[in-house]
Formats: sequence, C-alpha cells, structure tokens
Amino acid sequence: MALGQEDIAFIKAHLGEWLAEQSLGKPPLVYEIELRERMVRVEEELKHQRELMREGFARMDERFAQADERSALLRADMDKRFEQVDKRFEQVDKRFEQIDKRFEQVEKRFEQVDKRFEQIDKRFEAMQTSMDKRFDEMLKRHDQHFLWLVGFIATSAALVIAALRYL
Repeated sequence: MALGQEDIAFIKAHLGEWLAEQSLGKPPLVYEIELRERMVRVEEELKHQRELMREGFARMDERFAQADERSALLRADMDKRFEQVDKRFEQVDKRFEQIDKRFEQVEKRFEQVDKRFEQIDKRFEAMQTSMDKRFDEMLKRHDQHFLWLVGFIATSAALVIAALRYL
C-alpha cells in the first residue's frame, strides 16, 4: 500500500496538531512555562556550580601558595644544612692538611733515623774491621805462644829423656 498524494497532504496538514497533542511540537502554554522554570533552575544551578568551582580554584591557589612557602622553607633549611656540611668538609680538609704535615714531619724524622742508622752501620763496619784486626793479632800471638809452648814442651821432654839416659 503506497501512500497517495492526498494522504501525504493530509498528514502534512495535521502533523502540527498531532505533535502539539503529544507535547513534542509546539508546546502548550503550561508546558512552556515549566520549561522556562526548569531552564531558570538549571541556570541558577550552573551559576552555583561556577561559584563552587571558583571557590575550589581559590582554595587550590591558597594550597599552592602554602606548598610554595613550605618548599621555600625546606629549601632554606636544606641550604643551611648544606652550608654546615660544607663547613664541616672544610674542617675535615684542614685536618687532612694537618695530618699531611704531620706525616711529612714523620718522614723527615725517618730520614734522620735512616741517616743515623747509616752512621751506626759505618761505625759497626769500622769496629768490625778493627775487631777483625785485633782477633787476627790475637791469633798470631796465640800461634806464637802455642809454638813456644810446643817448643818448651819438646825441649823439656828432650831434657828429661837426656837426663834419664845419663843417670
């Protein structure tokens, strides 16, 4: 069933009335007033929401300002602490310099001790050579005394033997 031209014209003529009856087309006066009231309420609610958002943004700005202040205080405190640490490191550096100076002094003392040991070694070598000479001289004397003793014993034995033969 196809619609004819007459049916289409009829539908066009009565469409506005039917929509008005269903409140979808041209609304009646009461519905229009309700719509306006709703729009006013929605606008007021949007205005209230805007104010709440502005308050929230203002509070956020305050919180950010507080956070900035806190971070500034923390930075200042950290800077002070870093300065203290720097001062301590300077003191430690000074102490290490003092320790280095002390080590240099100790090294000088060890050099002096080494020189003294070298002198003592020279003295011991000199004493050793003189002691060696003395021992050599003493050995020569002992050898001479031994030879004299052997000679004396041999002579005494020969005299004793000769005396025993003549007797």
